Amino acid sequence: MTPKEVLAFAKENDVQMVDFKFLDFIGIWQHFTVPISEFEEETFEEGVGFDGSSIRGWQPIHNSDMLLMPDPETAKIDPFVQASTLSLICNIIDPITKEGYTRDPRFVAQKAEAYLKSTGIADTAFFGPEPEFFILDDVRYGSSSNESFYAIDSVEGIWNAGREEFPNLGYKPRHKEGYFPCAPTDSMIDIRNEMVKVLQGAGIRVEASHHEVATAGQAEIDMRFDSLMHMGDTLQWFKYIIKNVAVRNGKTVTFMPKPIYGDNGSGMHCHQSLWKNGQNLFAGDGYGGLSREAMYYIGGIIKHAKALCAFTNPSTNSYKRLVPGFEAPVNLAYSNRNRSASLRIPVTTNPKSKRVEYRTPDPSCNGYLAFAAMLMAGLDGIENKIDPGDPLDKDIYGLSPEELKDIPSVAGSLEDALRSLAEDHEFLLKGDVFTLDLIEKWIEYKTESEVNPVRMRPTPMEFALYYDC
Repeated sequence: MTPKEVLAFAKENDVQMVDFKFLDFIGIWQHFTVPISEFEEETFEEGVGFDGSSIRGWQPIHNSDMLLMPDPETAKIDPFVQASTLSLICNIIDPITKEGYTRDPRFVAQKAEAYLKSTGIADTAFFGPEPEFFILDDVRYGSSSNESFYAIDSVEGIWNAGREEFPNLGYKPRHKEGYFPCAPTDSMIDIRNEMVKVLQGAGIRVEASHHEVATAGQAEIDMRFDSLMHMGDTLQWFKYIIKNVAVRNGKTVTFMPKPIYGDNGSGMHCHQSLWKNGQNLFAGDGYGGLSREAMYYIGGIIKHAKALCAFTNPSTNSYKRLVPGFEAPVNLAYSNRNRSASLRIPVTTNPKSKRVEYRTPDPSCNGYLAFAAMLMAGLDGIENKIDPGDPLDKDIYGLSPEELKDIPSVAGSLEDALRSLAEDHEFLLKGDVFTLDLIEKWIEYKTESEVNPVRMRPTPMEFALYYDC
């Protein structure tokens, strides 16, 4: 829509409020609202001022003024606000230079798409993430100088098989058996269907939904692939809608990668392909029906995977999921059909569907940054003709240590990922897509605000192991 069309759309929908949404440095949507009387066509040109020093990882207080520039193409009616509310996703602009802000994740995604076109390799990068999540009934947690705890619960949790529920009707999915029995064992079909309908109402195309492997309401809803930045927008709407549908049903959703011990964590497998002039550049006559460009793209992902983890798996909790020998793919190998490889080539006979699925990422990531980083790694592979080596068509989980010794793996901790990013980021700086300022701030923020606090705190498990030492 154009700005004029947005105003007409607002009038047609009797809009009373306008909500400006933008993504902070880490990946959480922020917003503020103005009455429709304060919204006009000039808003799209003049922007709306706000305090950038109050946003995590952004401006210092002595240089805090920033501008929100609403994108008219993102206009939607917010499905959860009682008063009819127009929602607009915004870009962040420096009020002095009028240039995009280097730490605005959406600006990074825009620059990644521009860089892709400038290379002449392709004109469009498609991404299709599969974010998994848990639908829970209760969550409690706390951490202070003398105590630390968390407790989550779900009516589906197998640990509640013996709980008095007056009556307890059973049908609790056992650990690793949630994929995917029918109701009544799958008790979440109605709430997932409601989520799908709200997603569709917001213009998001949904391909499938189902219970996932874990007990306690693990779920997956798959969206139709889209271009990089648009999928970044869609992923934000996806999380917003999933969480709010859960809350209005008296439940809570988490996209934490590993909220439950002893069962599968939540990943976000990312399907990706490059297109030019309407043709899928990943379709070819090589292994798995892929082209040479697709193989080089895989080579780039493998080469830079540890650094990529800083953006694709950006939480300390991410590495509770990425443990060698368990369910998450940590071994940097590619294979046709093989889900134990970190890079899978889905089986399809349709050239338009040829793609690479990177299975390491998780839904705690900032989508704009994660998609842009994966694209830049893949492009580096194509530009430098990085050979990914031979495919690995064996069950990697069943290989011996001797067979595994030459297979590289992803980062083993957030600290490891940030160290790798500090050493390997030149590929991200091409085209000024990522800036050194952004990378240095990302490493600093993640280290000081997440790695160090987690590293310094004792855990209940440590008391169980060591209190009597």
